Amino acid sequence: MADLFSQTVATDAWRAEATRWISDELSGVGRQVTGDIVQRRIRPWSTQLVVPSDQGTVWFKANCPSSAYEPAVHRALADLEPAEVEAPLAVEAARGWMMTADRGTTLGDSHDASLSEWQAVVTLAARVQRQVADHGDVLVGAGLPDCSPATVPARYSWLVDQLAALPTDHPSHLPADEADTLRAKTAVVEEAVAALLAAPLPASLQHGDLHPGNVFVVDGSLRFFDFGDAQWAHVLEVLAVPYGYSTRVTHHPWPDLLDAYAQVWADLLDRDALEALMVPAMVTHAVNRSFTWLGAIEGAQPEELAEWGDSALYYLRLTHEPFPPEDPENGP
Repeated sequence: MADLFSQTVATDAWRAEATRWISDELSGVGRQVTGDIVQRRIRPWSTQLVVPSDQGTVWFKANCPSSAYEPAVHRALADLEPAEVEAPLAVEAARGWMMTADRGTTLGDSHDASLSEWQAVVTLAARVQRQVADHGDVLVGAGLPDCSPATVPARYSWLVDQLAALPTDHPSHLPADEADTLRAKTAVVEEAVAALLAAPLPASLQHGDLHPGNVFVVDGSLRFFDFGDAQWAHVLEVLAVPYGYSTRVTHHPWPDLLDAYAQVWADLLDRDALEALMVPAMVTHAVNRSFTWLGAIEGAQPEELAEWGDSALYYLRLTHEPFPPEDPENGP
């Protein structure tokens, strides 16, 4: 239990170490801590500290081992796309630590984002994807997980084995008979991958949690943050979260969001063909999302497993659910 992430970051010793690093790194960029540092929240996958400084509030984030790539990837994205991703103030890639300047209330937290704002978010995501699609070596080299379509069948088989091997009382334990059934359905994943590879849309940055709550408005422009779930994956996988919000939360018309995203790719694929390609993309997304969740809950304590522990199994099962889902409440 002592090495569980959320338990470790709750200790006085860890907070003292993080506080020293924060103070040293802020001093290095000409800032000083001016008050008490507050640990805003702890999750199995990350924790955040709020730091008052003489030049405004600063956010410190520490990631669990499976998402410790985020600070280095964030910095690499800021180098590639400085207009869309703001550079961190400090990064320690080896520990998955990062500090960023506070930019106020996010687009999603300030109000219920309008349809036009949601369209702006998915349009920006598509534009960034196009711009970094030729820089996979840089981003994967920085630690971004390579979850591109060709890697998905092996990941699917690995996940089936991993979830089947979990203790029977684990929320994501895969029963043996169901594991056999999923192994027998590997062809479904392989066919989805083949369809994606045959189409002209590439793999690129997949934010992993694309919604207005992960977007700041800076000088009238949108900027992304929170890349702890990001992957190098088929571009259409980024639409899974917006689709879920559209159909279950905001009820903004999904066709209007899809239109905005598809327009960026119109020279490669028309809108109807892009929509059809979402069917195999949601298969690979389900596999890749299960992979993210399995890493996120690896260091979870029992009460955290009770809340989030079934997520890896949920998404693995979703691999074989129809898209669009027959029940919108159980979609991507």
